[in-house]
Amino acid sequence: MKEEKLSHAEEIQIMKELEQFDTPTITNVVATYPANQLCLGLYNPQEINWYTDNSLRCLYPELGARCGYGATAVYGMPDPAFQNLKFVHVLRGIAEAAETGGPVILVLKENFSEKMKNKNAIIGGNMMTAFKQLGVVGVIGDAPARDIDEMRPLKVQCMFPGTVAGHGSLAVQAVNVPVTVSGMDLSPMEVIHMDESGAVKFPRRYLKEVLERAKKMRALDEEKQKKMRTMTDPEELAAAMG
Repeated sequence: MKEEKLSHAEEIQIMKELEQFDTPTITNVVATYPANQLCLGLYNPQEINWYTDNSLRCLYPELGARCGYGATAVYGMPDPAFQNLKFVHVLRGIAEAAETGGPVILVLKENFSEKMKNKNAIIGGNMMTAFKQLGVVGVIGDAPARDIDEMRPLKVQCMFPGTVAGHGSLAVQAVNVPVTVSGMDLSPMEVIHMDESGAVKFPRRYLKEVLERAKKMRALDEEKQKKMRTMTDPEELAAAMG
């Protein structure tokens, strides 16, 4: 398994190319079919949390796929005993992930009370404007969003459980720490690929190989489906799928 050291500029270029693929293709390459020679098999596909579950929905499917370095922030209820972190620390964490201008996908983890977890908006138009200025191309969160029409012109891809009109109190609890959001475990600076189907993560050292295998996987899928469109016999279709 190749692990080629890339320059930052090369990583950014590959991530742009990966945005030409849908996330299911990237997921297949990362770990879905470990017995397939085109699959990296980086994780046990059923036991490890390497992609998101169906608790999220894509707010802007028309924007297509986004790929970037992962950054994280944990938001919870205000705690008088802990006021060390502010919004500026989230912005600094994004800037660190962006390094010299790289794209960032920000993952926002909720740690709200049971009463507020489904109605405390974790992001809105003002926050998203600030995030966009620092290189954020996508945001994933497991609490609701608001201001979706206000955020739409920013063209930042978003995945959240839903939307609400307001929010209560919230405070930053941690920045750039490992988190689990909607079935996906993420460490800062892992690569995230996301589109309307969901999101998947993988280590950045595999960027080049993921791209190479995705090209081959897509070509094989296109050829397979082209042949299947000429078939009507159940046995032939089953054999083609195999």
